[in-house]
Amino acid sequence: MAGVLYVVATPIGNLEDITYRAVRVLGEVSLIACEDTRQTRKLLDHYGIRTPLVSYHEHNEQTRAAELAERLLGGASVALVSDAGTPLLSDPGYRIVTAAIAAGVRVEPIPGASALLSALAAAGLPTDAFHFAGFLPSKTAARRKTLESLKTAQVTLVFYEAPHRILESLDDVAAIMGERAVVVAREVTKLHEEFLRGTAREIRTALESRSAVKGEITLLIGRGEAQPAEEGDPVEQVARLVAGGMPRMEAIKAVARERGLGKREVYRLVEGEGCSR
Repeated sequence: MAGVLYVVATPIGNLEDITYRAVRVLGEVSLIACEDTRQTRKLLDHYGIRTPLVSYHEHNEQTRAAELAERLLGGASVALVSDAGTPLLSDPGYRIVTAAIAAGVRVEPIPGASALLSALAAAGLPTDAFHFAGFLPSKTAARRKTLESLKTAQVTLVFYEAPHRILESLDDVAAIMGERAVVVAREVTKLHEEFLRGTAREIRTALESRSAVKGEITLLIGRGEAQPAEEGDPVEQVARLVAGGMPRMEAIKAVARERGLGKREVYRLVEGEGCSR
């Protein structure tokens, strides 16, 4: 009988931020696959866990995934962890998860700490909808292109950023996004946890005055302004979209989103117009 692949979230800073279930699973599995065995060993030692470790990182992921899949098929249970937080979120793990699924092995998530969710929860920006895009590109041109593509998104934007690039990234955010709300969450859950709130320019000025910027950083950007609704009759707008080949209900949804109206409201307008003809 095949084993189970557990995708286990580990603390992003404070070692107490781990679930009872995660501690139990890490102690019961046959093997723990981790990015850096030295880093994971610190966590295991803290909880008295002696499970064997094997390295699993971006440089050996392809070959190691195949090896681990074979062990899983042989009945071994494996826990996948990253150095901190939830595996696969800007961390290795995709290949072993997909290999396990393809082999018919059960994959179980063990939820827990996540830098992006922790930062989002305390940032003070809207959380009803957000877009996580991992790390921003390291080159200015590519970074600005990414920001430009998300400029009008009606969601809170969340990125990871390296401390040595944060000033440059804030320059680009200011240039592309303007004066919207920005939060830099640094060292979340750690001793020097910090949330800097303001515009990109204001936060850049605050960070620039320091001798150095260190630590893990999550960059959050407030949602863009809604685009002005197209003038004219919404019923006519739906009719134009349908005439262009869009299915009727999809056209109603599109017009509702663009105008900030409820889908049912637009539907009633369209139905009412149809009944009066």
